[in-house]
Amino acid sequence: VRGLCGTYNWDQQDEFTTPAGDVETSVTAFANRYRVSGECPLLGPAPPQPCDAFAGRREVAEAACAVLHGPAFQ
Repeated sequence: VRGLCGTYNWDQQDEFTTPAGDVETSVTAFANRYRVSGECPLLGPAPPQPCDAFAGRREVAEAACAVLHGPAFQ
């Protein structure tokens, strides 16, 4: 997971290192290189909008994120 978790060498130019050792320049190209299954769709040029795709889960997500914005993490 060297590239997936960063390289920890203080060089930001190689943070998106793929499993093959290549360095990608965009987030979507990098993420697509880590797909394990061909059944997973390729990401497009723009990141997906989870609230649009899962509108019914918005309240649950906002409640879960509220914990991160609460006093425990300030």
